[in-house]
Formats: sequence, C-alpha cells, structure tokens
Amino acid sequence: MLSQLESQYRPDQVVARDSTRAITAGELLESISTLADQLSELKINVLALRADNGIDWLMVDLACQMASICLIPIPGFFSAGQLEHILEEAPADACICDDPAAIEAGLGKRSNKRVSISAGTLSLMLFTPSTIAGPLPPGTGKVTFTSGSTGTPKGVCLSNLQLQQQAKALAEAVKLSSPRHLCLLPLSTLLENVAGIYSPLFCGGEVILPGLAEIGFSGSSTVDAQAFVQTISRYQPTSIILTPQLLVLLVTAASNGWQALNSLQFVAVGGGKVPPGLMAEAHQRGIPAFEGYGLSECASVVSLNTPAHSQPGTCGHPLAHLQLDIEEGEIVVRGNAMLGYLGEPASFGQSAIHTGDLGIINEQGYVVINGRKKNLLISSFGRNINPEWVESEMLSQPLLSECVVLGDARPYCVALLSLRSSQTGDDVIQRHVDRVNLRLPDYARVKRWHRLSRPLSSHPNLLTSNGRLRRELIATQFASLVDSLYPQSCQVESA
Repeated sequence: MLSQLESQYRPDQVVARDSTRAITAGELLESISTLADQLSELKINVLALRADNGIDWLMVDLACQMASICLIPIPGFFSAGQLEHILEEAPADACICDDPAAIEAGLGKRSNKRVSISAGTLSLMLFTPSTIAGPLPPGTGKVTFTSGSTGTPKGVCLSNLQLQQQAKALAEAVKLSSPRHLCLLPLSTLLENVAGIYSPLFCGGEVILPGLAEIGFSGSSTVDAQAFVQTISRYQPTSIILTPQLLVLLVTAASNGWQALNSLQFVAVGGGKVPPGLMAEAHQRGIPAFEGYGLSECASVVSLNTPAHSQPGTCGHPLAHLQLDIEEGEIVVRGNAMLGYLGEPASFGQSAIHTGDLGIINEQGYVVINGRKKNLLISSFGRNINPEWVESEMLSQPLLSECVVLGDARPYCVALLSLRSSQTGDDVIQRHVDRVNLRLPDYARVKRWHRLSRPLSSHPNLLTSNGRLRRELIATQFASLVDSLYPQSCQVESA
C-alpha cells in the first residue's frame, strides 16, 4: 500500500480525513515513516491495535506494514472476556490504544509500561507477552479476529501480500475512479479494512474515517438512525459498505423522505444474506446496493455484484484471482487461502478453504448462497431444512426487519419476527406468512410465529459484529417462548 501512496498521489493531495482533520499523501507518508522507525527501535514484532476509526488507526496500520510488524486489530466492541482471550492467545508484545485502562484490565498480572510515540492521540503500551500465546504462521502480517458463533474470538492469519492482492482485485472488479469512500464499519472489521481503505488507495481515492460515535454507533449492533444518515449526507461519498441491517436502516430512511445521494455510485452489502425484496427496494429508492459474499479465511471478499455485472438474488461473480468449486454442496475457495489460525499449527499452509457455506455457481457464473452447512435443521419427521432459505423467503418483502426460523427435532418450523413498523397488525403478518408458505414445501412452512417486542439487534451478543445470527444463543435465550409455540393446538402467538 505504501507504493500506492507514492505512485498514485501528489504529495499535497488529500488521501484521508476523519472527524477532526485531513491529511495529504506527503504528510501521511512522513508520519508512517516516523512511527515505523519508533516501533522498530522498540523491537516490537507483534503489535495489537485497539482504537476508534480515524487517521491515527490508518497511520498505525500502514506503519506496521512499513516496519514488517504483524498487526492485530482488536474490535472496540469486544467484551472484556473476549479482549482478555485475545491478549492471552496472541503473541503481542505491545498495544497501541485509545483506552489504556481496558488493555491493562485484560493483561491480568503481566507488567506493562507506557511509551511516548508519534501516533496522534493514541498510547503505546509495552508488556510482557503471554506465556500461553500460540504460534503464528510464517509471513503473517495481520491477524483478524472473528467473534464466531460461540463468542470466542478466533485469529485468522493473513500476509500483507494477500491483503494487497485482495484490494487490487476488488478495485479492478468495481472499477471506480478515484472514489471517495466513507468508512461506516469499524476498521478492525477486515471487510472495511481491505475494501474500505486498501482498495480505494489502489484507485487514487480518498478515505473518510469519522469516529464511530459520529456515525451513530453504540457497541456493535446499536446505531442512531438519524446520526447514521446525517453522516452519509455530510460527507457525500462515492462508495460505502453496509451490513444487511444497515441497508434496512438506509432504505427505511429513504422511504421516510431521505434522498439518496447523487454522489453514491456503489453500496457494497455483505456480512449476511440480503433479502431480494430489500435489494429491489433499495434500487427503487436510488440506493445502488450490490450484494457480495466473503469470509476472513479468504482475506475478505470472495464474490461481488457490481454495476457492470449484477444478478439479483446472487452474490455476484468470484473475484478474478479466486477459484470456486462446489464439493458435496459446500463452497470451496482456492487462490487466496489464509495462512492459518493463530495457535493452531494443524491449520497452517492450507491451499483451499472449505467455507461451510452451502451454495451453487449458476450457469451465468454467479454465486448463490443457500445457507450454512452446520445450520441445517432436521425435523422430528426426518426432513432436512435450511433455516436461512426459509428466512430469506420471509424477508423477501420489507414488512419484516428480522426473522429467525427454528424447528430442530420438532414437528414443524416456527419463527421469531421483528417488524419494521410497530403499527403493523398481526393480521397483516399472518397474511404475509401465508403467502410465503405457499412457496415452500409443507415440511419447511412456518406454522407458528412470535412477534418480538424489540429487535434481536438490541439484545447483547445475539448477533455477530457483522449482523449474523448467533442461533444457539438465540435458541437458549428464547427457549421458553419457543417451547410455547409447540402446544397441542396451533394458535398464532403474538405479543
């Protein structure tokens, strides 16, 4: 990425801005070089980074590349337990952060000291590495942690070359010239890091990095809709990246009078399956939304719809440097496989990633995701049901904002539903469920449902950071409610 700054930009050209300042390519290169020298003098080999979005985050990221230091971004919304887990498992010998107290609490009894460095408002803490830290695969430039379905973070190890190849492939697929990209997701999220920073730098673009509070975020899944929309309007971006739930928020704003920006040329949507009806409504409202698919183990994006090549209901064409195969219904990706998982030598050196996602590649070469292999429900009648298929059908119209289908070892499927409008009556919901059921085989139909009093996104830890359902936790939290949906008589349940 450093060569891009030198070749794509004039020294006086603004390359990034955040909530308080703008920085030119020349200034950024100078700051990166200074910080890289300081980190090298301190003999730091592995550095953790826990900070809000901003120019300082970008500067640390690029300085580590210049100094050949492995960087471990830590999401700010991780719980104290998750933070402690990372600091125990990762072989980091220092951390740059905006909240030293949180890092100190996660270090346990290990000693630490603060050192003055040129990293804006951020602090550097040196500490003795964990005695139980796991090994890194050779060549690791970044370790990205996924929260996972159980809440225990897992470290995916990638090289800087892999990330650069990924960013270049994305830039070539999307074909935006000098984009003005607004980062709306945490930079610790690999998707925003690669597609939101690195890819625009390949195109000579400008990266906008407001703090998450300015965007309207509180934690990983609570967002102030008005602040979110105002931020987009304020910065007039060319491109943004959204999770499906954030797209719902933007479409809702547009339906209530917000005007989609003329500047917006590309809205990438990833992190979970997007209902076709939502995508259609987005385009009707002037929001150029395009669905993609990816995973950290493949350095983020695997396939993507673009303005030049798009097919609704799919996740687009695979990126040019990747090869996809379907093996027993599962998507297998080759071409940019991770180096391995932190602390798991048996995972090092894989040539292919078995994604765990069920899908097909259709005749036109577009990727279609049908759900997770591990999420299959088996009814008490012995029928295999993919809940994400049923949920997608239920979410095909904008009536619902969330749907969770359950029914493993049960006689029929039930659903927990969140509504986009509190004014929607139960009779309207039932008619929608009836219409959806007509498109489903009898064994996959939703026989009963429960109207949630508040969305799942407002419950701590029921969704991952990118909006995926944590199904086991949801089933546990709502166990009594779900049990009540299986009495002898099948009456519609609402609350």
